[in-house]
Amino acid sequence: MKAALTGGTGVVGRALVRHLVERGHEVSGLARSERSARALEGLGASPMEGDVLDRAGLGPVFSGHDWVFHVAGVNELCSPDPDYMDLVNIQGTRNVLEACRSAGVGRLIHTSSAAAIGEPPGTVGSESSPHRGSYLSRYERSKHISERFVREEAEGLDVVVVNPSSVQGPGRVTGTGKLLLDVLKGRLPILVDTTISIVDIDDCSAGHLLAAERGVGGERYIISGASLPVSEALDLFRSATGRSIAARFAPGWLATGGAGVLEAGARLFARRPPVCREMVRVLRAGHVYDGSRATRDLGLAYTPLETTIERTVDWFRNKGLLI
Repeated sequence: MKAALTGGTGVVGRALVRHLVERGHEVSGLARSERSARALEGLGASPMEGDVLDRAGLGPVFSGHDWVFHVAGVNELCSPDPDYMDLVNIQGTRNVLEACRSAGVGRLIHTSSAAAIGEPPGTVGSESSPHRGSYLSRYERSKHISERFVREEAEGLDVVVVNPSSVQGPGRVTGTGKLLLDVLKGRLPILVDTTISIVDIDDCSAGHLLAAERGVGGERYIISGASLPVSEALDLFRSATGRSIAARFAPGWLATGGAGVLEAGARLFARRPPVCREMVRVLRAGHVYDGSRATRDLGLAYTPLETTIERTVDWFRNKGLLI
């Protein structure tokens, strides 16, 4: 197949490019800079100059492709520029959808997020969960709106949506990956004991490929391999690292108050806070996602969580990040 990607140099995109190339597909990736172009070439993909915010330039780039994977997006909590995140995640997605339609693309595979499910508090999120009607974060809002647009406004274009939970594994050092490193290094000793859902980065890539090959048009597929309390995840990391990871759990209300103090201090010194109330709100809510439909309908086999953690720790060590 001839496949094109947006976001091919991001965490999920790089892994997806590698998987596509390994399976013999002809892969092209959207590049906004010379640096991105070189990175794509290094992965075995052909760079194509373009930007998801440039609607007019996307159609010719996507023309002739069987698949377009729209992976590009901004994933931030405590964002210093949430309006830009909205622009990329919402308008950028609209541009990609319209460009795919005008270019006659065979299938668009849209990378949404499990956060877009918006399941009511205390429930397990599934593809059929009703949305709670409110948002925990600006990021969640942007992904929910962009996914809704893709699913409702495709107008004849063959679209499949993939909803990954928190993607972890080798290569992840930003976002939740940075939080994880801070915990392992003892830089974040106060935590909220919530429930998290994780998917291995290779399983995320495999899920995208299976969605392209076997997914039903107009449907969404949650990609999530495991859900567990943060306290249990810490035990697994202690075992994998051999370290005594010190961490105390604060009540949610105290964490929210502390985050407010950090936000005020950061504003005073014109810096970005390491923790904010939005982040704590997401953590306090917690998430449990049911990723079994991807197994039943697409044939996705999930990596054991212990293996994902061991691979992640080994990669951190090899990169000198656990010093």
